[in-house]
Amino acid sequence: MPRFAANIAYLFSERPFLERFAAAAAAGFSAVEGQFPYDTPAEAARAELEKHRLTMLGINSEHGRAGEFGLAALPGRERDFEAQIDKSLAWITGAGGSAIHCLAGKVPPEQRPAAERTFISNLARAADRAAAKNITLLIEPINPRDRPDYFLNRAEHAADIIAKTGKPNIRIQFDFYHAQIVGGDLLRRFEQVQPLVGHVQIAAVPSRHEPDEGEVNYPEIYRALDALGYTGWVAAEYHPRGRTEDGLGWARPFGVVPR
Repeated sequence: MPRFAANIAYLFSERPFLERFAAAAAAGFSAVEGQFPYDTPAEAARAELEKHRLTMLGINSEHGRAGEFGLAALPGRERDFEAQIDKSLAWITGAGGSAIHCLAGKVPPEQRPAAERTFISNLARAADRAAAKNITLLIEPINPRDRPDYFLNRAEHAADIIAKTGKPNIRIQFDFYHAQIVGGDLLRRFEQVQPLVGHVQIAAVPSRHEPDEGEVNYPEIYRALDALGYTGWVAAEYHPRGRTEDGLGWARPFGVVPR
């Protein structure tokens, strides 16, 4: 059975950030991830994690300027990306977490060749600094319907990028929501890149609500992950239809039950 985590940027968002840790634990989650927690001191987050016996997973690197949605693949912003990584490393190590999702950024089509070179070199340098702190870097293909011009859209492209960096602590964040929108054929495509997958996320398609509606058969996905030997976390990264706790019926058969 997969191990489920709560993305507390989306779940329990009706509460202040520091109160979401207790809410996630009470709902039955044993791990959490965030997105942009930088306004909260890492030490305060760590205290909540320890109090509620939660595992901290990953966070995102920052957006950058308005409309950029990350800097990792943006030519000319290399120094800014390095500063972002230093900030992310300080927060995640302070909180006791394990990963940083490096946002690639939005790139016009004519800039993509230069952006790919920038992405590879930026990730390679950042991976060395992250490895020194035992932190994994994640890259996530994001669908162009939700995020037009985002540089990284397909898991196959992410696998190629990782191969070109040659760094073992760079992994794919495989979000079944995005992957369904970009190509479908979910189980076959997951299996093809599984050796490089470091993290999994889920949400309903097309609504991005609880994973109990829409066009993806998530119980079959969970069975397949077990059969394929995936032992990492599966993070619920969706927009609840209402109060978070009221929508967690999907998770109860899989061991996420209130404490």
